[in-house]
Amino acid sequence: MQVDFKALFQTLADWTGAAETSDRKTGETLLAMMRALVRFDDMVIFAYRDKARPIDLFSTFDADDHHIFVTLYQAGPYLLDPFYHTARAARAGVFRMRELAPDRFFSSEYYRTYYSQTRLAEELGFFVPITDGVTVVVSLMRREKTGVFPSGEFGLLKDVEPFATAFVRRAWGDLAGRFAEVGQGRGRRSEPVSAADRVWRRLNLTDREASIIELVLQGHSSESIGLKLDISTGTVKVHRRNVYRKLGISSQIQLLSIYLKNLQS
Repeated sequence: MQVDFKALFQTLADWTGAAETSDRKTGETLLAMMRALVRFDDMVIFAYRDKARPIDLFSTFDADDHHIFVTLYQAGPYLLDPFYHTARAARAGVFRMRELAPDRFFSSEYYRTYYSQTRLAEELGFFVPITDGVTVVVSLMRREKTGVFPSGEFGLLKDVEPFATAFVRRAWGDLAGRFAEVGQGRGRRSEPVSAADRVWRRLNLTDREASIIELVLQGHSSESIGLKLDISTGTVKVHRRNVYRKLGISSQIQLLSIYLKNLQS
């Protein structure tokens, strides 16, 4: 598509003179600017900090899609999301999902059980580390009917990155307090951390077994896990078999079911 310069500059002019700085208004401004540049179907903005439940700052979803992309995601699946792990690593830039996903992501049970519900052809994100370990991710999504982002539009978004980063840092430069408020007000700040870690203790897994199984659920092959943990592929397979034996299961879908059930209990 052609860049809509009139819409872009009008949005910038309105933003410059705006007095309101709410999440909704800021999100709508960023949405209008991005839509003047490239075609996409939906946008969602999350803030991540360590293993805490992500804060949803803005989204364009209807009620049904909001349940899948936000409510259900925040309940536990975010812990297996490549975007979440990239945000935790404080990487900055614009990345396509397929650049970040593990080697077996698109055949993983996480993908089949959760991510396939999104019906996305492609998702890309602006990753903006801010302060106190917080990273804001602006995700642009194209549905299957729309198709993937053309290389030209992706290249344009790469050029836009410095401005998008500055915009996000100006709008949401201090979110650490928001994470603390969520924890104090709803008892949620520490819950995702302890819930994720409690799963493995409840299932009587060792630290090594837990590390391997988390990577399995994220969509890493045994070879990829061995490289990440600096152990042999054979050792990975032995630990994986031991875990399956401990849990009395024989498939990754059973493993994911146990994991998600325990996260939400």
